Amino acid sequence: MSIQVVEKEEMKVVGISWNGTYSQINTLPNLFKEMINRLEEVFYQTKEPVLIAPFHSRETELTYYVTAPVEKIEEIPEGMVGFTIPSKNYVFATHIGSQEEVEDTYKKIYSWMGEYGYEQDQNALSIEVYKEEHDHLNANGELHFDIYLPVKTYKQ
Repeated sequence: MSIQVVEKEEMKVVGISWNGTYSQINTLPNLFKEMINRLEEVFYQTKEPVLIAPFHSRETELTYYVTAPVEKIEEIPEGMVGFTIPSKNYVFATHIGSQEEVEDTYKKIYSWMGEYGYEQDQNALSIEVYKEEHDHLNANGELHFDIYLPVKTYKQ
């Protein structure tokens, strides 16, 4: 697995949100299905064939969003949210594997961050990016998505 630091430009997104405990994380696939079914309600979508899944993780719970990238945030559909993710540096890697292996991928990224002196910015959103070209794999349980963990500082 290749891990590197990248800069992501500002992104505007509109989509649905969910808040729950880690034991409820198995409900997230339903969030994706709901968003896919409601995509036509989102105005000003970019041409990027992706779903952006920003999230805040805390000690006992997380807030997870499934969103579409948009050119501008206007006319937010009922039951959805719209917000801007600022430009930021991220530690980037791609997860390819089963749902059960996702936690191991994150552990490898955190280990790499510690080894190279990067500290995660806990105040910023982490991001998962699901590309349309991998839908067939994801539907069959062989997940393929990009992970971006926000970097706060580099320790000297």
